[in-house]
Amino acid sequence: QVQLVESGGGLVQAGGSLRLSCTASGRTFSDYTMGWFRQAPGKEREFVAAISWSGGSTYYADAVKGRFTISRDNAKNTVYLHMNSLKPEDTAVYYCAAGGRRLRVGVPTQYDYWGQGTQVTVSS
Repeated sequence: QVQLVESGGGLVQAGGSLRLSCTASGRTFSDYTMGWFRQAPGKEREFVAAISWSGGSTYYADAVKGRFTISRDNAKNTVYLHMNSLKPEDTAVYYCAAGGRRLRVGVPTQYDYWGQGTQVTVSS
């Protein structure tokens, strides 16, 4: 089993920046594709970004492309989401997820493990 814990959320003004972290424990971290999803009140869970097991491939939703950057440090069992130029519509609970090396990165059901989420609120 893999346990994931997110941190780094908070309240930020529009245009500001924030870095989320997700630390994993349990099985070998480097075996997994890692993803970030978010869910706003009353809305479905939405794909944000993903990174391959090696870190060589990254994927982004159109809504965050050019503003967010996903990275991983396998030695620290940690994946990061650097968020810049934040907008009020980025407000949501952000979830970290882990799945197999070959998966459809934008599909939530492709992931095997999930963190409990961290709240990001962007004020207008």
